[in-house]
Amino acid sequence: MAKKFALVLALSLLAGSWCVAAPASLAVTSPDGKLTVSVEVKSNPQPYLPGERLYYQIAYQGAAILRDSPMGLDFIGAPPLDHDFQVTGSTPASYDETWEDAFGARRVVPDHYNQLTLSLQETGALQRRLDIIFRAYNEGIAFRYSLPKQGSLEKFTLSAENTGFYFARLATAFASTSSRFLNGYETQFFPVDVNLIKPTAMAVLPMLVQLSGGPWLAILEADLRDYPGMYLGGVLGVPDSLTSKLAPLPDEFYEKQFKLIYFTAAEAVRGATPASTPWRIVLVGPQPGSLIEHDYLVQDLNPPNALSDISWIHPGKAAWSWWSGDFDSNVDFKPGMNTATMNHYTDFAAEHHLQYMLIDAGWSAENDITRTIPAIDLPNIIEHGRARGVGVILWLHWEALKKQMDVALPTYEKWGIAGLKIDFMNRDDQEMVNFYEEMARMAAAHHLVVDWHGAYKPTGLARTYPNVLNFEAVQGMEYSKGSDLTTPEHDVTIPFTRMLAGPMDYTPGCFNNATKAGFKARDIQPMCQGTRAHQLAMFVVFLSPLEMLADYPESYDHHPGMEFLDKVPTVWDETRVLNGEPGKYITLARRHQNIWYLGAMSNWDDRDLQIPLSFLGPGTYEAELFADGADADSVATSLQISKKRVSAGETLHVHLASGGGYAAIFTPVK
Repeated sequence: MAKKFALVLALSLLAGSWCVAAPASLAVTSPDGKLTVSVEVKSNPQPYLPGERLYYQIAYQGAAILRDSPMGLDFIGAPPLDHDFQVTGSTPASYDETWEDAFGARRVVPDHYNQLTLSLQETGALQRRLDIIFRAYNEGIAFRYSLPKQGSLEKFTLSAENTGFYFARLATAFASTSSRFLNGYETQFFPVDVNLIKPTAMAVLPMLVQLSGGPWLAILEADLRDYPGMYLGGVLGVPDSLTSKLAPLPDEFYEKQFKLIYFTAAEAVRGATPASTPWRIVLVGPQPGSLIEHDYLVQDLNPPNALSDISWIHPGKAAWSWWSGDFDSNVDFKPGMNTATMNHYTDFAAEHHLQYMLIDAGWSAENDITRTIPAIDLPNIIEHGRARGVGVILWLHWEALKKQMDVALPTYEKWGIAGLKIDFMNRDDQEMVNFYEEMARMAAAHHLVVDWHGAYKPTGLARTYPNVLNFEAVQGMEYSKGSDLTTPEHDVTIPFTRMLAGPMDYTPGCFNNATKAGFKARDIQPMCQGTRAHQLAMFVVFLSPLEMLADYPESYDHHPGMEFLDKVPTVWDETRVLNGEPGKYITLARRHQNIWYLGAMSNWDDRDLQIPLSFLGPGTYEAELFADGADADSVATSLQISKKRVSAGETLHVHLASGGGYAAIFTPVK
């Protein structure tokens, strides 16, 4: 599992503890030599920023991509820790190993970096100490603040983390902004000049950025624990610059949550030393697709698996009744939240080898999530699933779960429930972040997998608690029930933006496909925009270890494309991005064992793609191809299915209709 492992703690630059008078410049470079982060303590020419301050810069292939970017922490009831520093120590290190991920985009995950730990101390009366850890990976730069235990800073209340991201030249971002911190990250990403992002804006992570002349960057965070989520806003009077913002604790903003009110001294973190912030990440690559291939940095920067046994954790696909509303066709029962409907979906799941059936909102008694409504016979449903090899997942509102956690979780384990879909948190302040970790840990103790909805973006928690299989935090297909927001353009933007943070429960699989002109938002038996092949491709392109099949059983049975959904897995051994451009198109290939799966998707523009099959191994493959039909521009359900023999030296010539797609399975010929 693990390859060569080396951890080298080098000697200090000078023997023992040492001190360098400002200005001081230090640097650490990635193992391949392409990325360098350098740090400097120096005076700022701006009169409103007095004293010796800490700045970092990032260079890629010898050219600056982030210029002097400030760093610092701001406290309530104490001066900010951001100036008048002296360097008291510097410890370099190197690390090179791999670890195994059974629930993600690649089985063997590299974790290879060079590190510099910089120790600082104030020159003023308080003499507070601060460490900053910088890591240079081949894929990007990561850093975090660490406050050692110290008498002058035993307990603290943090109001802000003043981390800057000052781009070296003109920058364009794919940004998703919010007017308030209360949100479930269910928004769209639009291209915008970084200079147009206002200081009052709250842009969510991840943020994809293209520098003029290249390269591409993405700003993310990892190992979010006992700390609020980070947002980004513009910097007044400083071009091409962004600065961090932290979600305040709820008692600071709840009563005014629907008003645009900004706090100068909001409480964001209550803590005690020793303490560390999450990792701040800047992914770097020559193309936007290369960032998708390197998204594992988010998990690398989290603690390893904390569970002694993960044999009970199963990724897979789930039948789901919520999307279609109280609707089904050619059945002898009234569809709705009742036992007959749930067992019908379970039968469909069993027939198509789906691992789960999800019972969504409405199954439990009011004010008691250990009892059901009269129409739901949960023991019957669980046993019906157990006899057919289908596990049951229950939807829960997070507040109800928090109130009854101690009694509900052991009850669900006793019943034989397989997992939980936890919904409507819509916050990422410190208290809510702590709830996520507590819930992940307790769910694991009761052998329950977790799917977070109404959630903040993933930050790598699943590495430590692999029972956390999925996060929503995306404007998914449920929006088609009431709007036209989930367009093919949106579908080919989120792989380059939101998906960089980790899995996303978009809930694809709509077979009621519609053209742009033919689409109508409706709650019962809803439609989706784009072609049937576009929906099939989502099961490859979108990373989702726990994947919903959104439509009702009779929409799938005996309809073209279901054979692809029967076969496509949800976890992968290898991932390759073959081509693509945010908002326009994407082609992505993933391998599971020795079989390759391919998905290509387009926005509303039809296009022709040349897809080289160089990712295939040696030998001949049987290709099952699912393409837009010749009339898919006007009949979105049109799907052309064919088979052919191919090899790695060949190129597929593919036509994508407006809102179109393409999916394929490549199986080695024995």
